[in-house]
Amino acid sequence: MGAGDYYDTLGVSRSADEKEIIKAYRNLARKYHPDVCKEPGAEEKFKAINEAYSVLSDQQKRAQYDNMGHETFTNASKGSYTGGGGTGGEGFSSDFSGFGDIFDFFGGGQRRAGPQPGADLLMRMQITLEDAVACTNRDIELMHSEQCPTCNGSGSETKKMNTCPRCGGSGQMKQATQSVFGQFVRMSTCNACGGRGKIPEKQCHECRGSGHKRVKRKVNVHIPPGIDSGMRLRMEGYGEAGEYGAPNGDLFIEVYVQTHARFQRNGDNLETTIEISPVQAVLGTTIEIETIAHRHIDLSVPAGIQYNMALKISGEGVKRRGKPGDLLVRVKIVTPKGINGEEKELYQKIAELENKRSEKGGFFSGFMGKKTGKK
Repeated sequence: MGAGDYYDTLGVSRSADEKEIIKAYRNLARKYHPDVCKEPGAEEKFKAINEAYSVLSDQQKRAQYDNMGHETFTNASKGSYTGGGGTGGEGFSSDFSGFGDIFDFFGGGQRRAGPQPGADLLMRMQITLEDAVACTNRDIELMHSEQCPTCNGSGSETKKMNTCPRCGGSGQMKQATQSVFGQFVRMSTCNACGGRGKIPEKQCHECRGSGHKRVKRKVNVHIPPGIDSGMRLRMEGYGEAGEYGAPNGDLFIEVYVQTHARFQRNGDNLETTIEISPVQAVLGTTIEIETIAHRHIDLSVPAGIQYNMALKISGEGVKRRGKPGDLLVRVKIVTPKGINGEEKELYQKIAELENKRSEKGGFFSGFMGKKTGKK
């Protein structure tokens, strides 16, 4: 069983469909379940199988995984706090105008039993094409809830919890209504304990029993090379705090790549434009090209190049999964304006030579047409 690639972990090909992935997962899960398999490392294998299935069974996650590769996909979920806490904002950079508001990403639905995990958050981020081509790390400001440090998220100053007297620990209230059709029973979340089934022995003065506190953090985000607009980075555990005993939600960062003044992206390739004169097009020339990585490369333009043809510089495109694309340099031939007398004479001489060539069935005979004499 592969130790890294999710396809190897499940033992399926990269073109496997949904049914193949489910079948492989079920077989492996039964084989390596810790209650069944007593081999050393069975629990780690079981966790790896579940991790691989959670990505490959989700179309969006699988597409991102295929585009970004295993290492960059998994690294995208890694981050770190680099600033202090609190709500005052001390120690945080204030220039984050490129980022949108944070809001609940997955919400609603019926409440399930037990401690509830924290809500996921979504943030939108704008990056430059340079950052998307290579890779970078960015610091972002994040306002979210964390466990109250005073009560460790329990909501109780003594860190002890008592059974809720109103619901008897079930977390739900039963309300019966009698009608002509019989008795109807409606279940609702207990408003005394919020569905937790327990209440603080002594309410925490810091969080007022909620177990959470709003804080501002500076988070370091790794942006992998080759990322494109619309892709989302997942930072596990950086969403809202969960209830006492439940995990935090995740932070999803949706990336938008800004347009560039000189380069356009087409998959893993980049494209730029140069302008040359008709003389340079006929005779050939050498043009210095500055790549998006600010390297200077001498590009040889061959003699006789045609308008809008593209010349390739290998390896100077988008770097994704260790295989960089190419830089395509598209040539535009620009007709000069305001030429002087000497230049005009030379062009007239060229025109005469072209007319002679066309009369002899040369290169220009196909499109120059026949010259009519004056009457």
